[in-house]
Amino acid sequence: MKTTILVYLSFFTLSASATEIVYKPINPSFGGNPLNANMLLNKANAQNKHRAPIIEKSYGERFQESLERTYLNRMVREISDMAFGDDVEDSIFNEDSTFTSGDYEIQVITSTPDSITVQIKHIDNGDTTIIEVPRFG
Repeated sequence: MKTTILVYLSFFTLSASATEIVYKPINPSFGGNPLNANMLLNKANAQNKHRAPIIEKSYGERFQESLERTYLNRMVREISDMAFGDDVEDSIFNEDSTFTSGDYEIQVITSTPDSITVQIKHIDNGDTTIIEVPRFG
């Protein structure tokens, strides 16, 4: 009888201390701790053997790109100034202006009083994109 009581007692104490096995993912994409994301990204980057080729450009190429970028920024600024009614005194757009950059020809047409039309044409294959910017002035 004592052994039976001891067996029951030991069974209940063991079952009372047992807990449920819970799976907790490490990857934050699957519900894990979001603080692990940086560590997982660093591990993946360390294992990545593919690197983008580094192409060195000459000083002339970099200078030309910088000039084109500056000119395009000025075009965008003046188009937005014209669209919002600001006076552009030293405008780069006299009549219809055309600018060639790489494989693209950009033509700014300011003919209608309601909108400004910009035509971007790919020189090689002839694809054309037309952008109309409404005037708010």
